[in-house]
Amino acid sequence: MAQAQTVHTDELDRLNEWRRYQSTLSLVLWGAVEELLPGKRLRIDHSMSKGFYCTVEERLDAAAVRKIEARMKELIAADHPIQQADFPIKKAINLFENLNQPDKVSLLRNIRKQRVTIYSLEDHYDMYMVPPFDSAGQAPRFRLGNFPPGFILIFPLWQDLSTLPEFTPQPRLARIFSEYMDWVRILGIGDVGPLNHAIKTGSGPQIMKIVEALHEKKIANIADRIVKSKRKVILIAGPSSAGKTTFTKRLAIQLIVNGLMPLVISTDDYFHPHSKTPRDALGRLDFEAIEGVDIALLNDHILKILKGQEIQVPKFNFHTGRRLKGNKTGTRQHHVTLLEGIHCLNDALTPRVPGDLKFKIYVSALTQLNVDDHNRISTTDTRMIRRLVRDTHFRGYRVEKVLRLWGRVRSGEEKNIYPFQEEADEMFNSALIYEPAVLKRYCVPIIKRVKKGTPEHAEANRILDFLQLFNDLEDRDVPSNSILREFIGGSSFLY
Repeated sequence: MAQAQTVHTDELDRLNEWRRYQSTLSLVLWGAVEELLPGKRLRIDHSMSKGFYCTVEERLDAAAVRKIEARMKELIAADHPIQQADFPIKKAINLFENLNQPDKVSLLRNIRKQRVTIYSLEDHYDMYMVPPFDSAGQAPRFRLGNFPPGFILIFPLWQDLSTLPEFTPQPRLARIFSEYMDWVRILGIGDVGPLNHAIKTGSGPQIMKIVEALHEKKIANIADRIVKSKRKVILIAGPSSAGKTTFTKRLAIQLIVNGLMPLVISTDDYFHPHSKTPRDALGRLDFEAIEGVDIALLNDHILKILKGQEIQVPKFNFHTGRRLKGNKTGTRQHHVTLLEGIHCLNDALTPRVPGDLKFKIYVSALTQLNVDDHNRISTTDTRMIRRLVRDTHFRGYRVEKVLRLWGRVRSGEEKNIYPFQEEADEMFNSALIYEPAVLKRYCVPIIKRVKKGTPEHAEANRILDFLQLFNDLEDRDVPSNSILREFIGGSSFLY
């Protein structure tokens, strides 16, 4: 038990060091851009290709990107100290007004704080959710990848800060982010400051309705694509707490509207009994491994469904670790089968199903909202907060356990999900711009249960500081079929 506890603690420590590394590189990047492109607004938009996608208000060519990278290396080699100072909120607003950073001004005017910490590298000032290191030289490994109209800031993986990954373009992921940035422009809300202002002035419910309508429109469009493709096996994958289950149920409804008869099944129900479940390096049951699924039975069932034959879909009991008998499908012909699970984009899960019958969908909470220009909201944090609320309210988990297991969950995702996301025929972004303001009411009380001195306390404080940035938003206007209802309860779907 002590060994397992140490492993979890090490994972939390590595994640925190990794976030500090990112903050340090972001400050160094801002310094280089401010010097080389004075007056231009640097925007760290979202994660991509094991890094951050960034823009600077103009299309950059490869030569311009190389100049920024070279200046960053000079700042790091000089190992300039990074100072920090505690500012009263009004003084901080005046500073960023003088520095022409309207995103910071909007944020500071719309949060309930009396003081903030500001970091500086030489004459470059910024704010960060996670503090940077004490000097620029502590984050030496990085690379800039040209990705017009912007570029990718590539940094080490959280498991090993000494190793820099290769830059791998992700054009499909880039397109889905571009699509959702169009949604942000429709709403006029890209940062926390404008969202808080909208909530404060009574526009929160209207924003919720628009965002949910955009979700429904996207799901309907995906259903239309499936109908036109004439494919029979719809494979739906995504990381933990992405909202795959609710998405699948809503997609099934849209397919019925199109005249199709869908059958929904889950790979989780095809798990081997615990006696046959593979174990990880520490001897723990590894439910993230594809070998944990009874692939032979799953493929046999899919092929029978395609022929219109009756099957008895199993039901896995996670408490006993056994597979039970579930419902029979009957002998009628199902027009499409929806299979949901983390491995569904990996063809090794469905090797006997012909490729021309498969339609693959990747679902994830690809957060569109930023704190400000230089502080993106992590997609993994969005999912972790969802998971904290759901697992503590409805699955009986202690908050400390959810936090401890998160590093292990992420490692599984990076091995089993992310390598296959570019193979998807469609991507669905389940993030909702308004959701942190709703989740705050559920998550803050449970986060406050984490005691000082525990390994999880620092991580709990980080999440608490993040959620405190948001004005509260009531959940009464969250529709009963919303992705968010999967985590806060009150859904019209059965899970």
